[in-house]
Amino acid sequence: MLSEIKVRRARLLDAEAIAAFVNSAQGVGPGERSKITRRTVAERFGQIGFMVAEDGGEMLGLLGWHVENLVVRVTDFLLSPCEDAVVVGRTLIDEMETAGQDLQAEAVILFLPAIPSPKLVAFWERLGYAYQGVEQLPRAWREAVVERDRAMRGVMVKRLREEYTRRPI
Repeated sequence: MLSEIKVRRARLLDAEAIAAFVNSAQGVGPGERSKITRRTVAERFGQIGFMVAEDGGEMLGLLGWHVENLVVRVTDFLLSPCEDAVVVGRTLIDEMETAGQDLQAEAVILFLPAIPSPKLVAFWERLGYAYQGVEQLPRAWREAVVERDRAMRGVMVKRLREEYTRRPI
């Protein structure tokens, strides 16, 4: 049972711990050659921001995100396999959505694997996200998806505000 989940924005000093967390999730043991290195993570800090969820100093979750043109893009999401993983995930996502609203973002777009598991889709649906075809998205949102992957046909989306921004702020 978790005592208190704390979510914070990751710092460059966390790069090694993040690499270890990702490698552990991918089944890479401490003695094996790491797939993800501290340097790999440090380079990603130049492209995205990370939020980490911790309990007693132990990393339980990681969320990578980027905000541009009023659209939050969730690029990375990884949870430790604990009994409270859904609580950890919800806490991370709530923090990201609050930060997105503070930045006046209109929506959050999730980039799922090409063939996501029904369990993964159901998890996001419980949090208010819905699958949408790329062609049905507003222009700015569609551009955010195409910029990431031209072949992507659909994404999970959650609106953060009802009104669209028609002119630059």
